[in-house]
Amino acid sequence: MSATIKGVVTNGVVVPSSPLPEGAKVEVTVVPDRAKPRRLSMLEFLETLPPGPRAFDTWEEYEQHLREEKQAWDR
Repeated sequence: MSATIKGVVTNGVVVPSSPLPEGAKVEVTVVPDRAKPRRLSMLEFLETLPPGPRAFDTWEEYEQHLREEKQAWDR
């Protein structure tokens, strides 16, 4: 039988919110603290986006587009 028992970490030790049976095997899953959202880097943010149509299929196509735009501004 499996049960979920929540708890907190105090001084590096997991303290369950209710007593555990003697000799029980446990598996600990660390849940991020929702009160302090972690800041993502731009790359991490982009990786969270769902797959979908993009304006350019490759980075090289995007860079070529930027070069063409810059050349148009320079004229």
